[in-house]
Amino acid sequence: MIHSMNITDSSFRIEAPPVLPENEVHLWRVDLEAVGADESRWQRLLSPDESMRASRFHFCRDRQRFAASRALLRTVLGAYLAADPRELTFSYSKREKPSLAPGSAGDNITFNVSHSGEIALFAITRGRDVGVDVEQVRRNSDLESIARRFFSLDEQRQLAVLDPEARIEAFFRCWTRKEAFIKATGDGLSLPLKQFDVSLAVGETNALLATRPDGGEAGRWLLRDVPGEKDYVAALCVRGHDWTLKDWSGGYGRAPAENHK
Repeated sequence: MIHSMNITDSSFRIEAPPVLPENEVHLWRVDLEAVGADESRWQRLLSPDESMRASRFHFCRDRQRFAASRALLRTVLGAYLAADPRELTFSYSKREKPSLAPGSAGDNITFNVSHSGEIALFAITRGRDVGVDVEQVRRNSDLESIARRFFSLDEQRQLAVLDPEARIEAFFRCWTRKEAFIKATGDGLSLPLKQFDVSLAVGETNALLATRPDGGEAGRWLLRDVPGEKDYVAALCVRGHDWTLKDWSGGYGRAPAENHK
């Protein structure tokens, strides 16, 4: 049984292995600001490579957040696998998408991670490609030039009809949805961001509108908003439509049954 997938305290524990049916996706949230200061505890769970990566951060806060995120990812995955978090090993695709290495990949667990500002999200499922992205909404960026460079013409048109204030959050909805999709595919930025269209509408549960050159690719994925909080936007992309989301906010909802037309 999962008591909470919202980790807000460094004394966090998982008492029993969570149950993860093949038709569920679990979304965990970590408050990095709340847990980051317990760095000595998190460092004990990291691999030598992760400890080295943590040491490269110039600012203490960034190092603490990285260590907490990686250690808690290990803790959560270890709970699903009933394994020692310190013994887990990871492998990385050519595009740097992480996965459990063959020796740690029992029960066909797949996952993806994102962090921004004070928040980290972990998406965990079985046997499905998955991508998650969270972004802190920033109002001092040159959003229009970024949109012209990376958004498709359809997305730019959706953005242009909005008033200036609504345009800011719509930009970040678009960005997180696009990031979640390319992370799920494993292609990263090698997949041109203008090669597919997403909806910018609020609360979208089927946001992947079109893919090119294979128009049928859009129907193989479900791309949707997931719970964020004030000043954050988040999106989740999962292969297939036959799954249910269980998230940190206590939400429990089915993926839409309809496919793209």
